[in-house]
Amino acid sequence: MAKYVGILIFCAAILLIFIALDIGMLISIVRSGDERRQIIVWKASAFTLMGVTGALIIEIIENLATGQEMTMNPFVHLTATAMVYFGALLFFKKRHGG
Repeated sequence: MAKYVGILIFCAAILLIFIALDIGMLISIVRSGDERRQIIVWKASAFTLMGVTGALIIEIIENLATGQEMTMNPFVHLTATAMVYFGALLFFKKRHGG
């Protein structure tokens, strides 16, 4: 049991990081700012929507082709969305000077 404590701490830390990403994504979208910031958030949001929609379409096609049940964990989906959003946000901030 003692050897699993380190693994549990690591998993708890990852879970907290993912929760912080999800909350940060929501705050970033809602927070107001100047025109440049709004354009950056808009582009990051559009890129995230395209990426997540594409991934879902690929998953649906894969599940239909293999005949598997379509199951998805919403927390994993939300976390993946937040990761794509923050990656796109960093890219567009660097691209638009901010």
